[in-house]
Amino acid sequence: MTAATALSRRSALMLLGATAAASTVGQARQATASPLQRLAFYGPPAGPTITLAHAVAAEHFADIADEPSVQIWRNPDELRAGLTSGTIALSIVPVQAAANLYNRGFPIRLANVMTNGLLYVIARDPQIGSIADLAGRRVAVPFRGDTPEIIFQRLLAHHGLSGEGEVEILFSGSPIEAMQLALAGRVDAALTAEPSTTAGILRGRSAGVEVRRAIDIQAAWGEMTSAAAVLPQAGLAVTQAFLDDASSTLPAIQQALKEAATDVNAEPEVAAAHATDALRIPAPLLAASIPGSNLVARAAGEARSDIERMLGAMAGDGLDRIGGRLPDDGFYVG
Repeated sequence: MTAATALSRRSALMLLGATAAASTVGQARQATASPLQRLAFYGPPAGPTITLAHAVAAEHFADIADEPSVQIWRNPDELRAGLTSGTIALSIVPVQAAANLYNRGFPIRLANVMTNGLLYVIARDPQIGSIADLAGRRVAVPFRGDTPEIIFQRLLAHHGLSGEGEVEILFSGSPIEAMQLALAGRVDAALTAEPSTTAGILRGRSAGVEVRRAIDIQAAWGEMTSAAAVLPQAGLAVTQAFLDDASSTLPAIQQALKEAATDVNAEPEVAAAHATDALRIPAPLLAASIPGSNLVARAAGEARSDIERMLGAMAGDGLDRIGGRLPDDGFYVG
């Protein structure tokens, strides 16, 4: 079964969860009016969730909800399950996955972009410094069939390395696992996402092993597309159920996240301290990872040209990975 087929089947299941999502969001709202009683955000254990956690801890949502919170999903399947069941109404989501779901009929919209890209290839060998240098190498790659692998495979194809035997790929369950394979010497390089990239560098240093950011995937993508080194790979997605119930809060949520992103980049140690419990990652590691996470809070409409450039390049022949077309105006709510 192909990744596109799997996503299609999952998307069909998610349509069954739309009614449940409406009920969940309705329960989260006070019986009278704004502010909301509860406002639950979800995100992966990665850079953009630092912004969410800081926004909650620094009370950026104080005028929007009485009980804002952040919870973590650990892998794309867990995210999909939450959307299907209706327990997740607002979450950081891979933009490609959100576009695919939207085009297949699931009621989801993109509010903003929360990173301009946080993918890197780490390696111990100093001779690895570009995608072309991966020829004949063994590389650990996380999340088979999802955004990191799709982007990486597109770059390999661009450099003529997509054929059998050109690059040996060892799939892993997460960026952390990919990083661990690189540290153990079981692969020549690993595709990682912050903060696992920084974790690999720091762990290697403590073990006397020099691991480095060998390839900036954002820069490689910009070179391939002849555009800026920007990969708007994840952003805040909202379900239509949330919009139906509490759309009036979205502008304030957007503004709160924009202010929080500015804070995070200006004072990474403070933001990391706020996020360490939610992400279950040590604060010093989180703080060190923030500069490489390219954290932003760009309204989806403002980022549309970058989003469409990315989706068009990574979606494959016939745009199969995003349901056969670029999302229309209705996808963008910010």
